[in-house]
Amino acid sequence: MEPSTGREKDQIVSSDDEDDPVYEPLSTGALSYFDRERHVTYLEMMYQMVPHHYQTQEINRITLAYFAISGLHLLGALDRVDKEAVSNWVLSLQAHPRNEADLNSGELYGFHGSRSSQFPPDDNGVLTHNGSHLASTYCALAILRAVGYSFANIDRVSILTSMKNLQQPDGSFMPIHYGAEMDLRFIFCAAAICHMLEDWSGMNKEKAKDYILNCQSYDGGFGLTPGSESHGGGTYCAVASLRLMGFIEDDVLSKSMSSSIIDLPLLLNWCLERQRYDGGFEGRANKPSDTCYAFWIGAVLRILGGYKFIDKEALRRFLLSCQSKYGGFSKYQGLLPDLYHSYYGYTAFSLLEEPGLNPLCPELGMTDFSTLGI
Repeated sequence: MEPSTGREKDQIVSSDDEDDPVYEPLSTGALSYFDRERHVTYLEMMYQMVPHHYQTQEINRITLAYFAISGLHLLGALDRVDKEAVSNWVLSLQAHPRNEADLNSGELYGFHGSRSSQFPPDDNGVLTHNGSHLASTYCALAILRAVGYSFANIDRVSILTSMKNLQQPDGSFMPIHYGAEMDLRFIFCAAAICHMLEDWSGMNKEKAKDYILNCQSYDGGFGLTPGSESHGGGTYCAVASLRLMGFIEDDVLSKSMSSSIIDLPLLLNWCLERQRYDGGFEGRANKPSDTCYAFWIGAVLRILGGYKFIDKEALRRFLLSCQSKYGGFSKYQGLLPDLYHSYYGYTAFSLLEEPGLNPLCPELGMTDFSTLGI
């Protein structure tokens, strides 16, 4: 099973082709409920084959598979996938070192994003151009966890030992061994990987914590790097990472905020200000509402214990206005749905405790396995 290609971020599926279906905005009152069956059908289709618009993102194939498979899990429809075929495909994308010297060469021995970044060995059996990536490794482990694959069979030593070599002196992480940006996204990936593997030998948590704290801005939110503008995605990565690493408690707002390592009142205020007049959440100040930030900001508030302060009914109305009659969600009302915004639409409805959806683990962004007895 190899899900087809797509876009990893800011995925707005659109085209000027005359033969493409035209999206008609929903009329007032149409589909005023969460249409679970239509969403299941949409994800089933994406699991089999995604539209041609996704071809430019072949390298992110495992990320798209994560959105489809984890989305079906949230919808309680994981029986629609071949779990053994999924796990075999994911495992085939792991990079393996030949020896201990390779393991300490600075390269990551995690998972590739797709077959196109997985080069075969040369004539001498040497694996060249190892392109495994922290984000792909996070998605791979999330998929394997969803389909019930035992992590006891994972080469966790190779993943964690090589991942530790990607951590920089300032605590940040490179996602790959050369030529890549470093920001909070990859600290989150590293923390999530360690959490899922139940082994924190892959990172220095204290250094990572210091980097995260340096990213909190004057207004309370977190930028992706120190000194950058506060951003919903960066704020999620910061708070979720601190929670996974054990530096902040669950529902910390109900505890003693004076002992917190972050400025909680300022952070809470920044998050709540991101809910706009239309009920949706923006990712940065003075930006339009966007479906995905109902998760990125909403999950932060759920972790902190501040989700009760949002206008849930208004948020639900905004999300339903972005629900497509074809299944899935779009970024804004009036666009075709895409996998990225669809998945985070489902996570947002899980946070809203929509009937028929599995509960969400907000700090991992996937189904809460503890509620399923797993």
